[in-house]
Amino acid sequence: MTSPLPSGETPPQPVPNPPASVAVFLVVTIDPGGESAVRELLGSLAGLVRSVGFPCPDGGLGCAAGVGSRAWDRVLGGPRPAGLHPFRELAGPRHHAPATPGDLFFHLRAARPDLCFALAAELVRRLRGGVTVRDETQAFSYFDSRNLLGFVDGTENPVGQAAADAALVGDEDPAFRGGSYALVQKYLHDVDSWDALAVEAQEKVMGRTKLTNLELDAPGSHKDVNTVLGPDGTEQRILRSAMPFGRPGHGEFGTYFVAYARTPEVPETMLRRMYLGGPDSGPDPLLDYSRAVTGGLFFVPPADLLAALPGN
Repeated sequence: MTSPLPSGETPPQPVPNPPASVAVFLVVTIDPGGESAVRELLGSLAGLVRSVGFPCPDGGLGCAAGVGSRAWDRVLGGPRPAGLHPFRELAGPRHHAPATPGDLFFHLRAARPDLCFALAAELVRRLRGGVTVRDETQAFSYFDSRNLLGFVDGTENPVGQAAADAALVGDEDPAFRGGSYALVQKYLHDVDSWDALAVEAQEKVMGRTKLTNLELDAPGSHKDVNTVLGPDGTEQRILRSAMPFGRPGHGEFGTYFVAYARTPEVPETMLRRMYLGGPDSGPDPLLDYSRAVTGGLFFVPPADLLAALPGN
């Protein structure tokens, strides 16, 4: 498991931080010749976040940056994280998890939308001419930690040291200790079909009660399918960072889902169960109402690795 960082060691990027009220998610690809601009931006990222957030000390501004498999050698070179590979597309009997272009992933979060906006604008300005923005999603907290389907999200997230143990690489890959794998998907919901279901039917799909968020005995539910046990029978944990987004005037209602994990094997096992089914259950019933439109896997390097880049 991840042990406490020694005194004086650079802390990890803000992966295990508590959820924020506002988030912006950016996915970009690197254009030919854009590598130096990317290295400079990543090397100066921590200082940039401090500068933008300094006037608002209670704003909680943070940013985690991840690098995709195809961009790693172009940007960072040297050794590679042991588990980094391109996102593995999944085609099940009824549902599809696409792999979409993405070399860099930025997860901005704060208590105020202006802070996320200002930082996102500066990131894009500094990378202009060197990257192509593939997706920009502005997300928000919704009522009492609920998604746009009306259910509480993130109930099973570990906290404190357990969150670090689940999300951060430990001594199994010493060169990248304190880093994290980020599996990223953007989902769009068919809210009309969902709202046409009785509450009891929705609860059967989710595996929890809608009002009180209590766990139900519902084999094959979303919760059941996403529970992965290790060889010793203990539940395998990830750190979920799912936030709602939408544009009602365009009929867009969705969830931006990020799974932070110390190894991609755990969230990838969850995805296989969701899309392909398992030995004792079919595909995740929630996918009948939620469609993935993006898919990417990134490695969030330890902060000291970024600090060693030229921009610092």
